[in-house]
Amino acid sequence: MKILGISAFYHDSAAALISDSKILSAAQEERFTRKKHDPSFPTNAVRFCLESNGVTIDELDAVVFYDKPLLKFERLIETYYAFAPKGISSFITSIPVWINEKMFLKKVIRESLKEIQPFDKKQLKLLFPEHHLSHSASAFFPSPFEKAAIITIDGVGEWATASISLGYKSEIKILEEMRFPHSLGLLYSAFTYYLGFKVNSGEYKLMGLAPYGRSESEEVKKYISLIKDNLVDIKADGSIYLRQEFFNYATGLRMIYEKKWEKTLGLKKRDPESEIEQDHCDMALAIQIVTEEIVLKMATHAKKITKCDNLCLAGGVALNCVANGKLINSNIFDNVYIQPASGDAGGALGAALAANYLYFNREREVLDNQPSDQMKGSYLGPDYTDRDITLMSKKYKADYTYFDNFDELAHEVASLISQSKVVGWMQGKMEFGPRALGNRSILGDPRDPETQKKLNLKIKYRESFRPFAPSVLEEEKEEFFENNASSPYMLVVQPVKKERRKDLVEGYSELPLKEKLYHLRSDVPAITHIDFSARIQTVNKETNSRYWNLINNFKELTGYGMLVNTSFNVRGEPIICTPEDAYKCFMRTEMDYLVIENYLFEKENQPKWSEINKWEQEYTLD
Repeated sequence: MKILGISAFYHDSAAALISDSKILSAAQEERFTRKKHDPSFPTNAVRFCLESNGVTIDELDAVVFYDKPLLKFERLIETYYAFAPKGISSFITSIPVWINEKMFLKKVIRESLKEIQPFDKKQLKLLFPEHHLSHSASAFFPSPFEKAAIITIDGVGEWATASISLGYKSEIKILEEMRFPHSLGLLYSAFTYYLGFKVNSGEYKLMGLAPYGRSESEEVKKYISLIKDNLVDIKADGSIYLRQEFFNYATGLRMIYEKKWEKTLGLKKRDPESEIEQDHCDMALAIQIVTEEIVLKMATHAKKITKCDNLCLAGGVALNCVANGKLINSNIFDNVYIQPASGDAGGALGAALAANYLYFNREREVLDNQPSDQMKGSYLGPDYTDRDITLMSKKYKADYTYFDNFDELAHEVASLISQSKVVGWMQGKMEFGPRALGNRSILGDPRDPETQKKLNLKIKYRESFRPFAPSVLEEEKEEFFENNASSPYMLVVQPVKKERRKDLVEGYSELPLKEKLYHLRSDVPAITHIDFSARIQTVNKETNSRYWNLINNFKELTGYGMLVNTSFNVRGEPIICTPEDAYKCFMRTEMDYLVIENYLFEKENQPKWSEINKWEQEYTLD
């Protein structure tokens, strides 16, 4: 049985293919079109999934879209009616789009698939599970658990903004939902907008900014009180009530009523790209703490009503790695599994899995000796051959050294990184989800105090406050971090071990942001965030032997089984997909070396590149 899942028309469109309950391929459309968070129909991603597995559309048992558009339309109409006469401009803007496109989604899907290859329309089965069911399925069905509580939290699906479900074998039963307009995802996005970042893109910046807030300070406590007293009422079960007189997202074209927020919270809305002040950091910390409180209350309630020891997480809020770390450390559940593509892209996979188990009633096997999950390390995208690499090299007259022996290449690259060289690293299948996990990564030396600054300012061209993640050997995680749980998908933040930390100078909390940033905090300063935390990726030899081999070589040279790992892209650009994407990004930045499979490119030996700043025209700021 072959099933194609699709998510599209909001943000992060994607496609995923499963066969006989096994996940074969999955990819986001943005990686092919080079448009970050591309919402369009995932033509390229669908074509990849089908062609790479030799499957035709006529061979598919179903094509499954990740939500129910008519229920969304119902929510849209009822919301405008409830708030009338407010929102007339938004109504006039959105309704024609719905009537022309989304109301007739079956036709749009059929016509889009026809552009990929011909097929018999009469035989094509189209299915539409609910949005949060797709999220739940994406987390539970690939998990190693026979039975688990499932929590999904995002902005909004059709009506639901969060859900608690019970997964058992091949079944998922939704137990409780929180409904629009009350939404933790939208609350967090409102603060993303308020603090000058882009909604549906900059939430991770807000999370990264929060540790610069003055923990335990009166300022942060004041902001938390103002948020709780005026914007959100938090219930004991983790459900929330958002006071709509402060929010404009239900019917307007903006997230918030800015003047009302400024008057109530006592902080002017930050303009995008403007200087970040301490008050912005304190506000970011305040909303992060409020978010963590809500997530923990929701988890406690889920434990109470499901009586499960295992938890699965999905939805955009499940990408909040700091909250995930707090949840794991709370020990509310014995085991926590987080879908690596928790956002809307993962909805494509969840839709296919939901159809497989809930519509077609396939039996799910959970084996005691199976790996941690069924996601194959999330390495589900396209890979490329030596021919692809040599053709790209000829096109750009690129100079390279080819290594017959990968072990020799790994030793050479580890040696270069140990000399503070920055290396673009492209291997095997592209990752599915927002994180680069060692196949489309930029790598650096975690010991070098200048690595973070160099990566941010000279390679990623992004804000200096943003932290970088460590990729650490699975066997070495306890050497560096307080919690010894595995984190294969870089979705959990944990503290760096106390014995590795450096003492802070007196008055540190009152220093300006940039002075805090470059204070030496540990013996691995490039991955130690301002609060002594790190967003960890643990690397398993069985899941990614090449990446493990590289890090192990670095350990043999330096004694440190860890590398700095950031996604292979510049600011505003999707993670690279092809060898050409990799080479262009390499030449446009101040990276020192590029590795694609067994090919090593040294910057100094490349022909002169005339488009070093062209990325600024190609990609909008995220």
